Amino acid sequence: MNLNGLGVALITPFTQQDEIDELALSQLTDRVINEGVDYIVALGTTAETPTLTAEEKQRVLSIVAEANGKRVPLVLGMGSNATKSLCTELQQLEASRFDAILSVTPFYNKPSQQGLIAHYAEVASASPLPVILYNVPSRTGVNMTPETVLELAHSSSQIIGIKEACGDYAQIDAITQHAPNGFSVLSGDDATAIPSILNGASGVISVIGQGMIDHTVAAVKLALQKDETALSLHHSLLPMIDLIFEQGNPAGIKALLSMQNDLLPNVRLPLIPATSDLAARIGEELQKLRSITV
Repeated sequence: MNLNGLGVALITPFTQQDEIDELALSQLTDRVINEGVDYIVALGTTAETPTLTAEEKQRVLSIVAEANGKRVPLVLGMGSNATKSLCTELQQLEASRFDAILSVTPFYNKPSQQGLIAHYAEVASASPLPVILYNVPSRTGVNMTPETVLELAHSSSQIIGIKEACGDYAQIDAITQHAPNGFSVLSGDDATAIPSILNGASGVISVIGQGMIDHTVAAVKLALQKDETALSLHHSLLPMIDLIFEQGNPAGIKALLSMQNDLLPNVRLPLIPATSDLAARIGEELQKLRSITV
């Protein structure tokens, strides 16, 4: 199992009736695999997971797993701010379809660093699959420090990596420099991903990677080879990255995908679709990127 390189956090497409667009989800899964992503993350933040019912989550997983057909590793997002209930869910998980769990830090209740260590120790013990930590303080209200990450990485072989979305190069570097062999340090921030990989990170779990697949695949491959020409591709992508996050995720990436594929830019409340002005600017930037050969 290789969870380095380019992973994509898939959206959940919706129909005009606010139902899961099953065909669009299946086609998107197939497309990103065929065009070179290394693995897929299902039911992450970008999938609008908090707005899905339990039944819809299972349907999403079935569609993605079937479309994947075990061609690339499949990572399942599972997190909670209630350790006990999360561990119960993990113990009941039908794990055969998946390769790892991506588990975000507990949100809203703001645990201490020792609380995070205790939480993830329980999660690792309960999980039937390897665990990837997920640090995204802008959403959860708590930052998992490098010291905490490294303590977890060295204390449990079940914890195999981290998606680090703090946006702080120094924090990512501190983890990269001292992580045990085989521990994957994955950028969770498209805007800093390529510089992070050039500086030793293992890859990225990307949003833009499903919207500008060729460009992102090429940039990540070059960065993993320590080829600094990756930076030119990265700089060409930065305006689009800024645009797709301008009004929140996944409104921007859905607007971009709707211009390239047969899916609608719909999101679920409390999110709202990208404005017509933003969509127009995304369309203009898309035309510029299409002129760049990769």
